[in-house]
Amino acid sequence: MSGVRVLVGTRKGAFVLTSDGTRASWKISGPHFAGWEIFHMKGSPADPERLYASQSSAWFGQVMQRSNDGGETWEAVGNDFGYAGETGTHQWYDGTPRPWEFKRVWHLEPSLSDPDVVYAGIEDAALFRSSDGGRSWAELAGLRRHGSGPRWQPGAGGMCLHTILLDPGNPQRIFVAISAAGAFRSDDAGETWRPINRGLRSEHIPEPTAEVGHCVHRLAAHRSRPNVLFMQKHWDVMRSDDAGDSWREISGNLPSDFGFPIEVHAHEPDTVYVVPLKSDAERFPPDGRLRVYRSRTGGQEWEALSDGLPQRDCYVIVLRDAMAVDALEPCGVYFGTTGGQLYASADAGNHWSAITRDLPPILSVEAQTLP
Repeated sequence: MSGVRVLVGTRKGAFVLTSDGTRASWKISGPHFAGWEIFHMKGSPADPERLYASQSSAWFGQVMQRSNDGGETWEAVGNDFGYAGETGTHQWYDGTPRPWEFKRVWHLEPSLSDPDVVYAGIEDAALFRSSDGGRSWAELAGLRRHGSGPRWQPGAGGMCLHTILLDPGNPQRIFVAISAAGAFRSDDAGETWRPINRGLRSEHIPEPTAEVGHCVHRLAAHRSRPNVLFMQKHWDVMRSDDAGDSWREISGNLPSDFGFPIEVHAHEPDTVYVVPLKSDAERFPPDGRLRVYRSRTGGQEWEALSDGLPQRDCYVIVLRDAMAVDALEPCGVYFGTTGGQLYASADAGNHWSAITRDLPPILSVEAQTLP
């Protein structure tokens, strides 16, 4: 029977959870890197035993970790991210005319076909690539050299490149999202980039329909339809059917269109999940009731999923990288909260239960379906 491995990054370490295909009981391993912030962990689609983790500390800086045995053991790998310039708090990348601070790695995206190739999204916003299992890194500098770069601004969480999507059918195509700059696409493996924000509207910026400046919180796509993108923006849930060339709003009957994560069902390309929060000022579930919302029609029509979730006095947040799906049948859905609860549904969201309730604040959740 197939199994599942769930990778959880928290404010105080990493946890690896495993179950068989029933997903009825879980073994929890951790904390790995206890006391460190683990902004993201992800496994290679080409080799499920190859995991990457971003270990970060305000005192000790950024460390990249790699496991070759599914998280049983780890080794620190190359942490020279190929920037040019002086050491110290602010680092210069590639001679650009302004300093870009290197704070941390927000997101890791392994190649779909090669376990030694992995991409890293950085704060301040930059994209790096390693082709030797994380031992060395080179910046795909065309992104920050885009002419709009000087107009990028940090969101409340920093100027982070937090989303990387790789097109399964076109290895030349990469999508990224930056807070608060917007979404960008490369059609030449990261050499050049262009903004893909037409149709977005953000009332809180000087030019609401500007080419850049939008606070995109997360992008998602289904492997079978990489041209169909879903977006959770600072306000608004959006959809593109043309690889980001244009967007339309699909918030529909959601109680709020502010939130962070967005995810797509593993087998149903039009089934989408979001977790609304009351507002950007009051960042907690509407009415203190934790609910995941699911659309089976690609947006507009949403249903609340609450069975097994707290429906009173709940004021946690689900962050942008803290929701994932597995590829079993029926599809499993997982999310973690800033209160340390990790919830799972083995039936595509109809029913939920807490795998554990007492982890540190959860920053990221990834699910691997094991052979």
